[in-house]
Amino acid sequence: MDHAADAHRTDLMTITRFVLNEQSKYPESRGDFTILLNHIVLGCKFVCSAVNKAGLAKLIGLAGETNVQGEEQKKLDVLSNEVFIKALVSSGRTCILVSEEDEEATFVEPSKRGRYCVVFDPLDGSSNIDCAVSIGTIFGIYTVKDYHEPTLADVLQPGKHMLAAGYCMYGSSCTLVLSTGGGVNGFTLDPSLGEFILTHPDIKIPKKGKIYSVNEGNAKNWDGPTTKYVEKCKFPKDGSSSKSLRYIGSMVADVHRTLLYGGIFLYPADKKSPNGKLRVLYEVFPMSFLMEQAGGQAFTGKQRALDLVPTKIHERSPIFLGSYDDVEEIKALYAAEGKE
Repeated sequence: MDHAADAHRTDLMTITRFVLNEQSKYPESRGDFTILLNHIVLGCKFVCSAVNKAGLAKLIGLAGETNVQGEEQKKLDVLSNEVFIKALVSSGRTCILVSEEDEEATFVEPSKRGRYCVVFDPLDGSSNIDCAVSIGTIFGIYTVKDYHEPTLADVLQPGKHMLAAGYCMYGSSCTLVLSTGGGVNGFTLDPSLGEFILTHPDIKIPKKGKIYSVNEGNAKNWDGPTTKYVEKCKFPKDGSSSKSLRYIGSMVADVHRTLLYGGIFLYPADKKSPNGKLRVLYEVFPMSFLMEQAGGQAFTGKQRALDLVPTKIHERSPIFLGSYDDVEEIKALYAAEGKE
């Protein structure tokens, strides 16, 4: 037995301890934010457990059928949504919730209100569940001006006003990546403890990457700059080697790989989706926030992604995010097109 390794393992930085340490840097803090994050973490653990059982549940005839109590078994994305709504409302620290699954924003009843807005996609990439590809939860947190009288304007803020953002990926391991505005940290769920442990402290994206990630099936509908950029990735004119293409089709998994290995993730606007496909509030903003915090960039084709001011809660936007130098290249192509 390696007693030294075991002794080392006893000093675990759990996500709870990490967030409490961060809180202690702000003497005026009341711990509201810490409580809210703990409820988000609980939601992630629940969904992780549900995702891991999804195949089995189907195997024994649960999904979509009626159980003994006469309740219909819920699809995973609907179940995940309910779990997060209940976890966030019960924290007593939220006043508005915006979910990808709900057409309207949820205004928390006055007795349970707090000063935070949470925007989230409870299960991103859920079409990949049946083939066991990584999926995840994405979330962003804002503060409201007056939580006694919250309005939709409190949520329709640019991403640069976000207080924190993160995602939890349910894959070969359950990984939670979080930024509260002072860098990016990654935690992995230790199933034997039921705790998220800090495994990726202070994540920094490489300045330039060797990977590009895009759905090339849409290539015939792309605009000029995207077409030129992808062409350049495959057939570089400066004698450098081509980039590798990696595309999972699950935003959380593609962004996670981009964050750790570097490179660029693109979901451009095209003729079919002139405003892009990804939603601003709970996909584009949180991921752009994390990228910038890790030293990368995020660009919409027109502006810095976090400067975008949304007008609707389910608004969409094109997005190019990843390594600083790679995003600079696509920005230069858009700038050149603008001059023509």
